[in-house]
Amino acid sequence: MHTALTIAGSDSGGGAGIQADLKTFAASGVYGTSAITAITAQNTLGVTAWEPVSTELVIAQIEAIAGDIPPDAVKTGMLANAAIIDIVEQKIRQHRLKNLVVDPVMVATSGDLLIKRNAVAALRTRLIPLATVVTPNIPEAEELTGMPLRTTQDIEEGARQIAAMGARAVVIKGGHLKGPAVDLFFDGKKMRALHAARIRTQNTHGTGCTFSAAIAAYLARGKNVENAVASAKKYITAAIRAGFTVGKGHSPVHHFYRMWKN
Repeated sequence: MHTALTIAGSDSGGGAGIQADLKTFAASGVYGTSAITAITAQNTLGVTAWEPVSTELVIAQIEAIAGDIPPDAVKTGMLANAAIIDIVEQKIRQHRLKNLVVDPVMVATSGDLLIKRNAVAALRTRLIPLATVVTPNIPEAEELTGMPLRTTQDIEEGARQIAAMGARAVVIKGGHLKGPAVDLFFDGKKMRALHAARIRTQNTHGTGCTFSAAIAAYLARGKNVENAVASAKKYITAAIRAGFTVGKGHSPVHHFYRMWKN
């Protein structure tokens, strides 16, 4: 059994964060473990409150998993503040955790801020250099690079800048742009556009978490980076298409679309 660890925040609404990651791991045939970094009070309408978990408890969770169920891949999501990012980096180095997928979660689908401002610099300098893959959306990539990303050329330059921070590969997600849902993959040598039809739906809660967790799951199962990203793109597209309505706002994607009968 392959294993994957998610280090991220908890979503009380069940559509994003730790909950989405564990669903994605299970749907992808991978045993999932977790280290919770923050507790959020949220639903499909938005985030009403959140607070970080103590660094001591984050450390204890990672130590518990690394010492007993060493992961074949690690995915990070909401890391809340610079102190948590620092200790996550330390533990990844200490335990030589591999196949790290960094989803630089900064803003929820609802628009709510999920990270302290001082944590952005820590992401750039502490965690991204360890990453096998970094998966920012357009606003997150703009925050990381400090430049607007409007054209294809802009996005390619943004990918180069993030790769220059030390990441082995970068996927800049194009969901915030108009037209087809095109993500840009860059592995330091070649650019590859990952195309999918844009699905008109409100069922988009947790798309970023699910996509990055799927990449981690496929890496855990032994796929190379480019194939893992391409497989995750197919998975998230189908999960969005199969999404069902829960709540009054942005409903989640359907993580188990391959297993549940409508």
